[in-house]
Amino acid sequence: MKSDLPFSEFRQTFLKRNLQLRARIIQAIRGFFIEQAFLEIETPCRIPAPAPELHIDAPPSGQWFLHTSPELCMKRLLAAGYGRIFQICRCFRQQERGNRHLPEFTLLEWYCQGFDYQDMMAQCEALICFVARQTVAKDSFVYQGRNIDLTPPWHRLTVLEAFDRYATVSMEAALRTNRFDEVIAFEIEPCLGMDKPLFLYDYPASCGALARLKDGNRFAERFEMYISGLELCNAFSELTDPKEQRQRFEKEAGERIASGKSAYPSPEKFLAALKFMPESSGNALGVDRLVMLLADCSRIDDVVAFTPEEL
Repeated sequence: MKSDLPFSEFRQTFLKRNLQLRARIIQAIRGFFIEQAFLEIETPCRIPAPAPELHIDAPPSGQWFLHTSPELCMKRLLAAGYGRIFQICRCFRQQERGNRHLPEFTLLEWYCQGFDYQDMMAQCEALICFVARQTVAKDSFVYQGRNIDLTPPWHRLTVLEAFDRYATVSMEAALRTNRFDEVIAFEIEPCLGMDKPLFLYDYPASCGALARLKDGNRFAERFEMYISGLELCNAFSELTDPKEQRQRFEKEAGERIASGKSAYPSPEKFLAALKFMPESSGNALGVDRLVMLLADCSRIDDVVAFTPEEL
C-alpha cells in the first residue's frame, strides 16, 4: 500500500538503528566521565564574542553569535575552580556542509586541571575504548571494510613527520604558501589511522591559537585524533597567559579582516578570567563522527535525525 508520507519522513524510519546506537554512545560518554568524577555542565550557546579564529565562522544571532564551541565559557569555569568538567552540546559553524560536516552538530568538550596534551591523549584512548565496549562490546570494529584495532597504545605521529612521510611539499613550504590546511586535508588525512587510531601532534605554533607552545615557541602542544582518515577530535595543553592570548586574538582578528571576513568583538571577560585558569588540557570531540565510525556510515546524514535540508 502506498504511503502518503513524504520521503523525508521515510528517511527517519530507516535511521532507527543508528539513532538507537547514537543514544547508547551518548549514554556511555556520560558514564565514562561520571566514573572519572567529572562534573557535567551547561553553558550558553548564544554568546557576545566568539574566539576570533580565521577559518571558523560563528553564525550571527541578533547582535550576538551562536557558539562554534563552548570553549570560552568552559575555561571561565576552570578559572572559577571547576577542575574536571565536560559538556555535550550543539555547536554551529557557517558554511560547513558535506558528507562529514553539518552547520549544526553535536560536540563533546572536556577539560581536566593538571593535565597536558600527553595526558589527554591517554584519556582520549580510554574514553573511546570504554564507549566501544559499552556499545559494540569489543576492542575493534569494522569501518568501511577495514578492521580498526582500538587496543592501546595508539599510533602517534608529529605533524612534521607526517609531512615528511605523506606530503608532496615540506611543512615549511606549505605554511609559507598558505597551503598547510589543504595539504593536511588532501594528502595527509586520508593516510591516518587506517588500522589503529592515530594522534597527529605538535602542530606549528601558528596553528594553535589557544594552545601552549613548546620547543622555543616553534610548535603548539596540540593534537588531533584520526580513525580511518576521519578527524575525530582536537585537543591541546591550554594557554593560560592572558597577555599572549590577547596578542594571538589580535593577530587572528587582523587576518580575518585581511581575508574579507567580519571582525568579532573581543572576548574581554574570557581574557580577564584567563589569569586565574590553572594548567590544564581540553579536548573537543565530534559526537556525530564517533557515531559514524561505530555505525559504519560514510555520511554524517545517516547518524542524525534531521539534516538542514529537511527542515
